Amino acid sequence: MTELIQVEGLSTHYLSEGQIVRAVDNVSLTIRRGEAVALVGESGSGKSTTAFSIMRLISNPGRIVGGRVLLDGRDILTLDAAAMARLRGVEMSMVFQEPMTFLNPLIRVGEQVAESIRIHQNIRRSEVRRKVIETLGMVQLPNPEIVADYYPHQLSGGMRQRALIAIAIACRPSLLIADEPTTALDVTIQAQIMELLRELCSELGTALLLITHNLGLVAEYCERVYVMYAGQIVEEAGIFDLFESPRHPYTEALLDCSLLFDRRADQFRTIRGRPPSRVEVPPGCRFHPRCSRVMAECSTIEPAVVRFANGNQVRCRLHE
Repeated sequence: MTELIQVEGLSTHYLSEGQIVRAVDNVSLTIRRGEAVALVGESGSGKSTTAFSIMRLISNPGRIVGGRVLLDGRDILTLDAAAMARLRGVEMSMVFQEPMTFLNPLIRVGEQVAESIRIHQNIRRSEVRRKVIETLGMVQLPNPEIVADYYPHQLSGGMRQRALIAIAIACRPSLLIADEPTTALDVTIQAQIMELLRELCSELGTALLLITHNLGLVAEYCERVYVMYAGQIVEEAGIFDLFESPRHPYTEALLDCSLLFDRRADQFRTIRGRPPSRVEVPPGCRFHPRCSRVMAECSTIEPAVVRFANGNQVRCRLHE
C-alpha cells in the first residue's frame, strides 16, 4: 500500500494563563491508503488534538507551531484557509465523538448531508437529493428518504452517529478520522458503528484513523497502532506485535488496565501516579515517574526513537 498521509514532527501548543501547554509535541505518523490505524492513550494524552491538527481545525488559543502534514505529498499546513476548506470533506473528513455537538439541531438531517455535497460537487438539486438518500442508506439508516426530513433530536444516539458518518463520507474521502466514535453508546450499538465504519472504508477504499482508548476496538478493527503519552508517540507496532509483545512499559500498563484476554474485573491493574503537566514537562522520559521498569538515566536523558527491522518503533531506553 502506498502512503496517503505522513505527519512529520507535528507540534501544537495552547496558551493558557500566560503558560504554553504542549498538547502535541513532535509527533510523526504514517497512514497508508485503505489502512486502518489506531491512535491510543489515556484521556488528555493529545490524541484528539493530533486529529484536529491534521484536519487544521485548531482554534485560538491553540496553534500549530511546527511540523508537516503531507497528504499525497502535499503539505496541507501551507494551504490557505480557502484551499483547506475545499480539501476537507473531499480528501479527508472527521467523525466527531459528540453528534449533538456537531449536528445543527435546527436543520434537517438530509439538509446537513446535502450541504457538503453542494459545496464540493457541481450537480443539480434533484441529483443532490438522490445522493443524500443514497448516503443515508449507506450508513444503514432505516427508511433514509424519511429520516432525511428528521431533525437530530428525533433520532436515537446510534442514528445520530450514523448521520454524522453520512456527512463525513458524503464526498467519499480518502481519509476518515474517527474521534472516539462510540462514546456514550451501549455495547451493541458500539459494535454496529464499528462494523459500519469497517464496511464503508472497505467499500470506498478509505483509510481510517481511529482515535480511542478502547483497546478492544483496536484489536478488532485496526492493522497498526500508535501509542501516545503526554503529547508524544511512544510506540508504533503492528496489531499482533503490540498485543503479543509490547515494547514500551506504558503500552504494557495500558494492556494491564484492559479487560482483554478474558481478564476478570478484579484482575485490573491500574497505572500508578498521574500523567505529567504539559506546561512543565519532566526531564528525561515523560513516563519515568510512573514506570515500573525505570532506570536512573530515565529521569535525566530523553530516550531516542528506536526502530526495528519489521517497521515497529519505540521511544524507550530499555531498547537503545
